[in-house]
Amino acid sequence: MRRRVLSRAILAVAVVVLISGTALFERPRRDDAGSYSDGVALDAEGRVQLLAANSDPQLLIGSRVLDPGADADPTTIDAALELAQQQRDWLASGWLPQGEYRELVSTALLDLHVLSTGGGTLAAMNQNWRYVWPRDASFAAVAFAATGHLDDAVEVLGFLQRVQAPDGSFEARYLPDGSGPPDGRLPQTDGTGWALWALDSVVSAAPAAQQRALLAELDPLLQRSTDYLLGLVDNGRSLPPPSPDYWEHRERLLTLGTAAPVLAGLEAASRIHDRAGRPERSAALANTAAEVRASVELFFGSHSYGRYAGPSHADAASAFVLPPYQPTPLDGALQAWSGSATSMLRPAGGIAPGAGWRELNLSWTPETALYALAAASNGDHEQARHWLDWLAAHRTPIAALPEKVNADGAPSGPAPLAWTCALVVLTVAELEQ
Repeated sequence: MRRRVLSRAILAVAVVVLISGTALFERPRRDDAGSYSDGVALDAEGRVQLLAANSDPQLLIGSRVLDPGADADPTTIDAALELAQQQRDWLASGWLPQGEYRELVSTALLDLHVLSTGGGTLAAMNQNWRYVWPRDASFAAVAFAATGHLDDAVEVLGFLQRVQAPDGSFEARYLPDGSGPPDGRLPQTDGTGWALWALDSVVSAAPAAQQRALLAELDPLLQRSTDYLLGLVDNGRSLPPPSPDYWEHRERLLTLGTAAPVLAGLEAASRIHDRAGRPERSAALANTAAEVRASVELFFGSHSYGRYAGPSHADAASAFVLPPYQPTPLDGALQAWSGSATSMLRPAGGIAPGAGWRELNLSWTPETALYALAAASNGDHEQARHWLDWLAAHRTPIAALPEKVNADGAPSGPAPLAWTCALVVLTVAELEQ
């Protein structure tokens, strides 16, 4: 893993959010709890603050720490300066690109770091997003590991290990303290697949001398997740049952957004068990993964990998049947994915979750970033850079990546969004490492 020293400061920008309370993740005032924000930052006491839209915040240069201002007491100023230096040192301890995307990656990493202050990575700081989704957290862990921040990656996986149910399943999302889900949403099967994919990626990024210790530390996550996925596909079709996926909708039919992560998790589990010195277990998992792969190719691939098995609209989950999630593209997957973006394009130039997505005006940054990473991982660097440039050009005033972009090109929805941040970091790492 290459290490670079941060030589370029992040935008000097700044603050003001009136908040109350003493919790680590403080709630903004009700009138600041809308769907849009400029970003997040730490105050001098290390508490995460939501920066309301158009609040013109002031940040200490090279950090996501609020500038307390020259009129603040010396103790507060010193504390803020120390936190800012800690963030700069953290960035410098890992990899950063040397080219045009250095600032984009720096800000995305800092935002991921702030959203992970409590252990698990919050999807965003806005109300209704201030929870840990296993999906988003898994991608954050992989992004941390890919940029040399192994301890942060392991901490995120440790959170997932603590909240995971004994049977290996995950709830849709969790409270920041890990005490449980915030509501009665249905569990989402893809979370277990993504956790295994992330575990494999994190362990692979670790120095060889540390891998066995990491596997021992995270063995409960490995074993429970492996058994859970095996149980899901132990049926006549070698496919999991229907589950909500990243669309966050109830589903009566199996989606590619569930089937593909389950396959990715089984493939990852085989590799991890082999690395852990369990060749027989690894071989059995490889056989099961091959059966699931064949089923996905049959039921989804024969119809161009749409959202559902059989004829259906194109879906951004077509990226999930390609590297970096699968060891090689599934049969016909690269062609299907390459032709899918056009049907999902939105007025501002990004894409929607799928061609069947009913809302017609908003571009969604995580789906657009999924296509950037898929392009980078499968040799189409020109397309990857196109999507990266689009994402970089549609950030908030303090360069945070929002969840959505309006038809007029203005950022919309919570910002920063952890999943988008992680995908952007991984795309640039794929291009430049």
